[in-house]
Amino acid sequence: MASQSTHSRTGTGSSPTIDAVSLAIIEQLQEDGRRPYAAIGKAVGLSEAAVRQRVQKLLDQGVMQIVAVTDPLTVGLRRQAMVGINVEGDLDPVAEALTAMPECEYVVMTAGSFDLMVEIVCEDDDHLLEVINKRIRTLPGVRSTESFVYLKLKKQTYMWGTR
Repeated sequence: MASQSTHSRTGTGSSPTIDAVSLAIIEQLQEDGRRPYAAIGKAVGLSEAAVRQRVQKLLDQGVMQIVAVTDPLTVGLRRQAMVGINVEGDLDPVAEALTAMPECEYVVMTAGSFDLMVEIVCEDDDHLLEVINKRIRTLPGVRSTESFVYLKLKKQTYMWGTR
C-alpha cells in the first residue's frame, strides 16, 4: 500500500478526525454513491471489509450520508428561492420553525445583512408566495424578508467534504 498522508481534519468540539483514507473513501462515494466496496477498496488500498467498516463508522458518526439527489424540476418543483430573513430577538425559535417546513431545504444562521438564510423549493410561484407570505412572515420574531428567486441553476455540487 502506498504511504499515507498524516493529514487529518477535525472540526470544533468533539468532531471526529478524518484521515486521508477516509477522505478518499468519501471522494469515491461522492462520485458514485452505489460504487461497490470492493472497487473502493482497490482505489484506496483497503480490503472490502475494511471499507465497509469505515463507511459504517462515517455514517454512524454523522460525517456523511448516502442519499439520492433529485433535480427539483424533474419532480415537479419548478420554483426555488433563497430568502434572507431578519429576526427580532432570539433566532433559535424562528430557525426551528423553518426547519420544520418541508419546503425549506437549507436553513443557516448568518452574520451580515440577514440573520437567517433559507433555501426554499416549491411547486410554483403561488406556492412560494404562500410559504413566504403566510408561513414565514407570520412567524413570531420575523421582522423582514428578502427573496432571491432562482432563474437558472448553473452549478450545484456536494463535493465540499474532501477539499
